[in-house]
Amino acid sequence: MLFRSLRNSQAIFGLGYLEAVSEEDILALSKWQKTLGLNGRPNYVRDDLNDRTSIGRFGWKANQPSLKQQLAAAFLGDIGTTSTVYPTQNCPSIQKDCLSAKHSGKPELREEFWEALTFWVSALDAPTPRGRDNASVIRGEKLFDAAKCSQCHIPQLTTGKSSLLPQISGKTIRPYTDLLLHDMGPELADGRPDFKAGGRDWRTPPLWGIGLSKQVNGSTNFLHDGRARNLLEAIVWHGGEAAASRDLFAKFSEEERNDVISFLGSL
Repeated sequence: MLFRSLRNSQAIFGLGYLEAVSEEDILALSKWQKTLGLNGRPNYVRDDLNDRTSIGRFGWKANQPSLKQQLAAAFLGDIGTTSTVYPTQNCPSIQKDCLSAKHSGKPELREEFWEALTFWVSALDAPTPRGRDNASVIRGEKLFDAAKCSQCHIPQLTTGKSSLLPQISGKTIRPYTDLLLHDMGPELADGRPDFKAGGRDWRTPPLWGIGLSKQVNGSTNFLHDGRARNLLEAIVWHGGEAAASRDLFAKFSEEERNDVISFLGSL
């Protein structure tokens, strides 16, 4: 069966910190959320680098366990570059041109380049929040919590040990994610399963840096397929486990909703 699903590109900053969050902390968040009536859960995915099953962290459905594997998968899937972990071209039988194309016959992604790129991506820092002393931002942060958005978009995490970048070990970070899957309802469903993620499941996307989307990307298209034209639309598209928070937000006054948007814009 062939599944198709649009994908909006995701930010690549701050990923080294998210990789350094311990599995124990991720599982503890899942356990805590169940006491709140939520069903956040990790995606258990294939770790091809270590020949095992691991918790997924990256991608819209948390289908990649590490940045190094994410990069190798992107090299193969996006531009057809093989590596030691994915040495065979991804050419379905119907793609005759792909099958007949010349290739080097050996992994094309050199190990030293792969390692350097993994380090570079891991070291990209997240942007610093702005306007934290603005009255609207201060009110918006309180309303964000009042709407229980912070139960999934966890404001603060602590990194564990990073062997690649010891400097980011034991750091307090504010990514606004739990790295867990949640059922977001039928309106956001793409019907595409991915390991333990079902067709309605999405990983809680980190919110840090979201206020710079217009400046950096030239657009404010949000959600997995870019359907939301701004942050307000992104919020009201929430369903499933997030429906209660969406409804609380909808009951706010216009000024209060604008405060929440101001807060998100400061991240």
